[in-house]
Amino acid sequence: MTAPTIDAPGKALYRITEAMRLLSLSRTVIYEQIRAGRLRTVRQGRSRLVPAAAITAYVDLLEHEAQEGGTR
Repeated sequence: MTAPTIDAPGKALYRITEAMRLLSLSRTVIYEQIRAGRLRTVRQGRSRLVPAAAITAYVDLLEHEAQEGGTR
């Protein structure tokens, strides 16, 4: 499954606020998932960005956990 793009088709990197919108998660939950290693980010200067592939991988992880019947 691929994550929906809402700002621009083919966008490779998303700011945290954009990832929050795409995943329907709060800023706190986004940073918790980053710290837990469940959502990968990259740094560009002082900005933390979420690659589109990392959003897709996170959604896939959630789907896998749902199918397995539990969470970490």
